[in-house]
Amino acid sequence: MGDAAPGEDFFPDAAFLVLSTRLIPGLDGGYTIATAARARQMAERGADVQVLTFDPGDASAHASHRSEFRRLGMLPDSIQLRNLFDEAAAPDGGAAGWLRVAAATTKAPDEDANRPLARKDAAHSTGAGLDVADAYRELTDAAGRPFAALPVIHGNPDWHLSAAPVRVYDERSVEVGTLPGFGGLYRAWLDHVADEAGRQVVVICESRQLGELLANWSHPRVRIVHAIHTMHLEPPYTPEAALNPLWARWFAISDRFDAVTWPTRAQRDDVVARFGDDAEHLVVPNGIRLGAADDSAREPGLVVSMSRLAPGKRIDHLVRAFLMADVPGARLEIWGDGPSTGELGELMDRLAAGDRVRLMGRTEDPAAVLRRASLMVTSTAFEGQGLSIVEALAAGCPVISYDVRYGPGDVLRRGGGLLIPSGDEQALAEGVREVLTDAELRERLAGEAPAAASAWSEDAAMTALAGAVRAALDGPQRR
Repeated sequence: MGDAAPGEDFFPDAAFLVLSTRLIPGLDGGYTIATAARARQMAERGADVQVLTFDPGDASAHASHRSEFRRLGMLPDSIQLRNLFDEAAAPDGGAAGWLRVAAATTKAPDEDANRPLARKDAAHSTGAGLDVADAYRELTDAAGRPFAALPVIHGNPDWHLSAAPVRVYDERSVEVGTLPGFGGLYRAWLDHVADEAGRQVVVICESRQLGELLANWSHPRVRIVHAIHTMHLEPPYTPEAALNPLWARWFAISDRFDAVTWPTRAQRDDVVARFGDDAEHLVVPNGIRLGAADDSAREPGLVVSMSRLAPGKRIDHLVRAFLMADVPGARLEIWGDGPSTGELGELMDRLAAGDRVRLMGRTEDPAAVLRRASLMVTSTAFEGQGLSIVEALAAGCPVISYDVRYGPGDVLRRGGGLLIPSGDEQALAEGVREVLTDAELRERLAGEAPAAASAWSEDAAMTALAGAVRAALDGPQRR
């Protein structure tokens, strides 16, 4: 593989492309945090990393996102954050050339590799209509000239599978050809980026939608490692529960990726037991930066919650359980924002929570919040991994969580907290009361916490990811 690279102990010599449908600071909760953190951790260990996004937003907005990621320290200057549509709009002689060449030389839509996938799987969930655009959205460059037009597919969650043509124009606004749907457009850009790299390329695909469009993409120097972030099951989230319809389609193509990574062993094991091991299923957690636990800012009686405020997080369970625990001097800070914010405010008013429960909004420094807290509680219905649990333990803060798939059990069975039967608000209240009033118990859990968190260190996560990359490179390409 050539001369030793700075990160050779972690990663083989290759160009690494981290793909995300969009990556916007403060949006999409833990997904954005985990995706940016993975790219940063890879770069810090010597990998040559670029992050590629595919949302057709405004170039100035993308520039603002890049600046904010830098300001927050989430992505270092060494990582390029590139966007397909920014580069497609570049002047002649720049990246616009790849778009026009691809459109002028592409196969007819019926020969496109992704078209059978789009027709077959869309029919199962949403019916016909994907091959015909309801309208077109024209995209213009900095001079106001149209360079492409995207099909608009109304009312269909599978719009990304549409084979309706993407129209491509030259500098005189004359159509030079078309690309077969979003899949054809995305693959044309990735072909260009892979050719540009001029060496082995490893794609870390962070998005299910992108994975569906790349399942038939074949480039001689490319391997695809598909990372999973979330739950694949419907309620009641047991191993045999119905599949989320979006994931049912994905499992049909999972063996086309050179490796698939799951954030917890429990989820990987459930998937293999149910679907078999035709795909290369590996465990690669999202890692966090571990620091020394510091109790100097700890506030007795302070309970915190840190998550997106959405129905699946069941913050209402926590509010009721906290008030039911009725520990003198205790108070609850709910950190995060999201669609449930208004409902939670109304609930707190109805329960006369007063100053005992407060909605705090988002924080840019979760570690500082966790260093203050005596206890973190999560009442979620499901998880992908539960990064906030590991972050709390790393800060020396005990955690109480519902015992749900996936994540809380993988972490807390190592120590540092209590697992409560899912949905049992009375048991949750008793757990809060016990930890806040039993100093010996809280001290024991706090002492266990950093060691329990260590299995999710950045080095542990990167070592696992490097193993997945080597597995993908060592085997034959699956597409």
